[in-house]
Amino acid sequence: MIKSKRIVQFLAISGFIATFFSCVPARQFEDLQKKEKTCQDDNTRLKSENQDLNTKNTELNASLIELKKNVDALSTDTSTQGRTYRRLTDLYNELTKSYDKLLSNNEKLLAGNTEETKKLIVQLNQIKEDLQRKEDKMKKDSLDLSEREFKLNELRGTLKEKEDRVNELQSVLNKRDSTVNALKTAVTDALLGFQNNGLTVHEKNGLVYVSMEERLLFGSGSTVVEKKGEEALQELGRVLDKNKDINILVEGHTDNVPISGTLPSGARDNWELSVLRATSVVKIILKNATIDPVRLSASGKGPYQPIDATATPDARKKNRRTEIILTPKLDELMKVLNQVNTK
Repeated sequence: MIKSKRIVQFLAISGFIATFFSCVPARQFEDLQKKEKTCQDDNTRLKSENQDLNTKNTELNASLIELKKNVDALSTDTSTQGRTYRRLTDLYNELTKSYDKLLSNNEKLLAGNTEETKKLIVQLNQIKEDLQRKEDKMKKDSLDLSEREFKLNELRGTLKEKEDRVNELQSVLNKRDSTVNALKTAVTDALLGFQNNGLTVHEKNGLVYVSMEERLLFGSGSTVVEKKGEEALQELGRVLDKNKDINILVEGHTDNVPISGTLPSGARDNWELSVLRATSVVKIILKNATIDPVRLSASGKGPYQPIDATATPDARKKNRRTEIILTPKLDELMKVLNQVNTK
């Protein structure tokens, strides 16, 4: 638009100059030429300025477009942020109302539940005291437990020692039982030929009993061993000679029929008769010169340990007997028992 105005002005001036040249003198014509030159220079300058303005206009239009884009983006961001801000504002207002409500309720609770609060404080203090008592008791119990554990360990040690002694004792008893069983077998085998003559062999309480009825050893009221009985005692002596760790107790037993007067042996009653018979048996056994007399002892029981207490001839026959009790030496057993008792 500016360019068109410039062209119109130039044409007008040119027409004016042509008209003027036909009418004015030469001097004026020169002035007019100068003015024309000035106008042309101005026109050239204006064209250059117009071109610069067009370039700047283009640049400004591009900047304007970019600014519009930025404005649109900012408008979009501003709307989003506005919505977010309004949402946060609403949430803040709701939270503020809730806080005010809670604060109000709390004040009401504090104002209305003072007594309950005091009760709760009292209960809390009681619970704390109870917990403290329990803690103190637990500490005391812990100390007591430590002391008990110490004593328990001592007892365990003692028990272990006792168990060792018991095991040792059991070992000795097993050894004794083994010896007794072997002895019983040896005696039974040696006296096998006499068992139909009133001789029996049995084991009781760890001892071997050789029981001989009166008819095998003695005549009625006599203290002299009969030949058959002496043979049996000699066989027994040979077995005992091989088992030197066996002690020998000979017990005489009678029936309960009283003795009238004095017997040829000098016995005046059943008690004396039982002792004399036991002594006679010991002497027969000692005829084996290698048996140590220390191993033997004689005892009379009279009628006071009957096998059968009924008052019949058969019962009295059973009661008139001599028992040879074979006892393993208990030195090792007594040693173990003494160790147990001294612990």
